[in-house]
Amino acid sequence: MRLIVYLPLLIPLLAALGARPVAVRLHPRDAVWLLTGTAVVLAGATAVALGLLAATAVIRIPLVASLGHWSQGVLGRDDPAGTATAVAAGLVLGVLTLLAGRFAAGRGRALVDAFRHARSLPGTGDVVVSGDDGADAYALPGRPGRIVVTAGMLDALDADGRAALLAHERAHLDGRHYVFTSASRLAAAANPLLRPLAVQVEFAVERWADEQAAAALGDRTLVARTIATAAVTAKRHRAHRRIAAALGIGGSRANLRAMAGAGPDRKSD
Repeated sequence: MRLIVYLPLLIPLLAALGARPVAVRLHPRDAVWLLTGTAVVLAGATAVALGLLAATAVIRIPLVASLGHWSQGVLGRDDPAGTATAVAAGLVLGVLTLLAGRFAAGRGRALVDAFRHARSLPGTGDVVVSGDDGADAYALPGRPGRIVVTAGMLDALDADGRAALLAHERAHLDGRHYVFTSASRLAAAANPLLRPLAVQVEFAVERWADEQAAAALGDRTLVARTIATAAVTAKRHRAHRRIAAALGIGGSRANLRAMAGAGPDRKSD
């Protein structure tokens, strides 16, 4: 009992070390599911472990022990933590709960805004062209989700590049990638040790969109080249601020290396 209750507090350290290899070596879809699920489970386990440790301070209170008909002698013998450790666990649990609650509230508002904005956009198709001269492209969660592309981004790409860009963003919508990034970020808010997992989920989500786009178009080189061009263009010609919950072109150099080094064209599951 003494050691088991501490394991959920130590495992996130090991998970953080393994997050990057998982994100790089597994198929991105599998990596996203595994990393997100691991982050959520470990965040919950952390809360339970801290709660159990904090509870040992509460049950030491004579009134509480008498109400539960607990023996102070037995409790002291089987107690996994001293009073100071138990109180510290309670304080940490309180702080992490506040952080997770604040993130959840903010993310919830961002998603509501995204859904409202998606409904308010003109037209009935999934692609909306913004007149912004800056360069940007992003998938906007909603029912239905929409893809917003600025005129500046379209001007920077040829017809094939535009098709690759839209395929990438459409993959974000079809895969509901915002669910995975939101869940992993919430887990990281509940336990900052899980932040590396959330970072790798975002990396793997972009890889997943890249792979789906490559499978749809049958040309990995085109997708890699388009992502590189879009990322550089977006950095040089910044568009107006986008909706917080939107998923845009990742522009990750590691993503580009993964695409370029994956060998010949192949279809993604």
